[in-house]
Amino acid sequence: AALGADPIKVAGIHDASGGLDIYGKPMIACLEFAVDEVNAAGGLLGRPVELINYDPQSNIQLYTQFATQAATKDRVAVVHGGITSASREAIRPILRRFNTLYFYNTQYEGGVCDRNCFCTGSTPAQNVQKLIPYILEKWGKKVYVVAADYNYGQITAKWITKYTREGGGQVLAADFFPLDVTNFGPAISKIQAAKPDAVVSALVGGAHVSFYRQWAAAGMKKQIPMASTTFGDGSETVLLSPEENDGIIAAFSWFQEIDNPANTAFLEKFHAKFGARVPYIPPELPMRTYIGFNLWAEGVRRAKSIDRMKVIAALESGIALDTPAGKTVLDPKTHHCTLDVFLASAYGHGFKVLQTFPQQPPLDTAMVCDLKAHPNTNQQFVVDVKI
Repeated sequence: AALGADPIKVAGIHDASGGLDIYGKPMIACLEFAVDEVNAAGGLLGRPVELINYDPQSNIQLYTQFATQAATKDRVAVVHGGITSASREAIRPILRRFNTLYFYNTQYEGGVCDRNCFCTGSTPAQNVQKLIPYILEKWGKKVYVVAADYNYGQITAKWITKYTREGGGQVLAADFFPLDVTNFGPAISKIQAAKPDAVVSALVGGAHVSFYRQWAAAGMKKQIPMASTTFGDGSETVLLSPEENDGIIAAFSWFQEIDNPANTAFLEKFHAKFGARVPYIPPELPMRTYIGFNLWAEGVRRAKSIDRMKVIAALESGIALDTPAGKTVLDPKTHHCTLDVFLASAYGHGFKVLQTFPQQPPLDTAMVCDLKAHPNTNQQFVVDVKI
């Protein structure tokens, strides 16, 4: 029946080229995989799902162009897209204006409060809050922060500072770098002079991978340990050698190495389909994209419609999915997720999982966002972390 019905159009807006393609390509593959799974099971509402992928080429102007095209020309039922917070904030107002449902499936700095938008990735109260206490106890109380110079890096640095101080530590300095910076020599010299107990990186994108190479080449990896809120998201463990990445600590809501039956089954099917194209699936973003699509699909099933407001109401009814990343529960008040968080250490060309924190709620965004009480809210709150 589905073969003869009009397809339900779904848009993916992810960077398949440009400096952010290290994140975008695995996200695209997982979105394609999720759509294929649904279609193989008969589609949605007796209709096939048609995926339209747009490549914004790591260009904000193209993000806005494609969001407009998806909403007005292609008339998609939902957009799954955006990697950086800058790209999200470029397209989120456009999709709201044109009444097109939006899923942002990326680990980010928290605070988005918009009834038209669902954020499925982990936030600082879920990941940074696990990472910082671990390194303070393991390595010492003096921390040096290096971060991307846009809203993700700036706000995440505040959360790192908050949790460091709460743990009795001190952030010696925080340095911020535009996404196109590739020379980190002066920054490494500053860190060396500051003599921290640990470095915490919130760097982003292909250019910033240079930091880890230069850090190891300078001999610093053997002197000062490192943790990161982003390392691995862009397949850094595949791009770098084990000598360059082993021992870097990260916290995400999914790693390929998680050992549970659902994850084992997912990996077997995914690698059978995309093995050569995505030999290793980096943490969080691809899996949250897979989960985000399935959350939307469950909303459509419950609503028995692709009508935006009916699907939103269904999504707010209390959806929980058992996924390869563990249980994911959609919070109606914030449109964020309660999810499992994993602490892991880079090892070889992947990770070794160290600790698991089940069912962590999005407490940071819950401090400022209640879409049940205030459904017309439409902004990103910068949570006051009192640094």
